[in-house]
Amino acid sequence: MKRRGLLRIAVSLLSAAAVSPRLANANTAQLIVRRIPSSGEDIPIIGLGTSGRFEVGDSRTARAPLAEVLEAFFAAGARLIDTSPMYSSAERVLGELLTAPMRQRVFLATKVWTRGERAGIEQMTHSAQLLRRERLDLIQVHNLLDLDTQLKTLYSWKEAGRVRYVGVTHYTVSAHAELARVLERNRLDFVQLNYSPATRAAEQRLLPLAAERGVAVLVNRPFEDGALFAAVRGKPLPAWAADVDAASWAQLALKFIASHPAVTCIIPATGKLAHLEDNLAGGRGRLPDARQREAIAQAFG
Repeated sequence: MKRRGLLRIAVSLLSAAAVSPRLANANTAQLIVRRIPSSGEDIPIIGLGTSGRFEVGDSRTARAPLAEVLEAFFAAGARLIDTSPMYSSAERVLGELLTAPMRQRVFLATKVWTRGERAGIEQMTHSAQLLRRERLDLIQVHNLLDLDTQLKTLYSWKEAGRVRYVGVTHYTVSAHAELARVLERNRLDFVQLNYSPATRAAEQRLLPLAAERGVAVLVNRPFEDGALFAAVRGKPLPAWAADVDAASWAQLALKFIASHPAVTCIIPATGKLAHLEDNLAGGRGRLPDARQREAIAQAFG
């Protein structure tokens, strides 16, 4: 049992929301928004990742659920979608599925992951073509590969108006020290890192540093690639979860992450409508205070 089983538990809680006006209102409330420090632009706290889920072929059967996810994503007021040239077909699939109205609202974030100036330029140009966007919102140097070379190009592109924001990424705790050094010595708009109730290393240095440096934070791996749900398998959702308007374990985890003031947007990847709706609910309503955060961490421990 993974998330599917946990969602069954959420169904009963959502039914109970009919007699809990506060929780019911939270399920239909607007998404929490955060401000990008370098510009002041607002962005909803819940975004969408494409790793794995959007790596499909051309069949209508494979793409239909993704189209439903995108439609619901934008209908909820969400905007930021994170992708990468390393995710096989994800950029192309996303670029082909976005409708004209979606393109007017989407915040497109992708990455560069190659060595050499020419290779970086070619890769980023190709990404823009696949995503069907002349000007991308955010390009991130993935896993800090050939960082100085790629940042030089990105700064040039930003000045020329080819990209709006520049960032860096990594997905392991072992890279946090290097990410911190990069944030200290470079002018960055975004940093993408891993953070969850079970993996809190980013709280020690990276999240405070990002806030200090005015760098927006994208959070990847919020569910630990599913391991977070394994940790609570068979456990009923605590009754106090309703105090933060959470009706599932996924929502509780997302609210823990969102409650850190340095976090700008969380990007769980999904290709299932039910999972998307669950994720979006994690970006609405009340967020946990310091005491409740510790209780959430212990529940996943």
